[in-house]
Amino acid sequence: MKSVKVIYSAIALVSMSSSALAQSNPLTLRMSCNGARALVATQGAIVLNTGPTTYDRYVAGYGRCVLGEVPDPAWVPTSDNPQCPIGYRCVERTRPSGR
Repeated sequence: MKSVKVIYSAIALVSMSSSALAQSNPLTLRMSCNGARALVATQGAIVLNTGPTTYDRYVAGYGRCVLGEVPDPAWVPTSDNPQCPIGYRCVERTRPSGR
């Protein structure tokens, strides 16, 4: 009987942790372009879903990327604009070719 309680406790613990992992990020397709832009601007940096299986981290500008990265303009689909200029994605800084 004690082992059954342990199994049920383990199942409950696993289901609680998996539901936390299943939480999704905001979906841009359910937002207006202005709403998505405002969200990035107020958060500074945020991970957004841009489709059922796609996501990325978007930033408001310089200072939100790590060392060696620079902000690159980003466009995402929203409910009212297929190419909403949401802010930036951080990309690796490219070095100029030394000719």
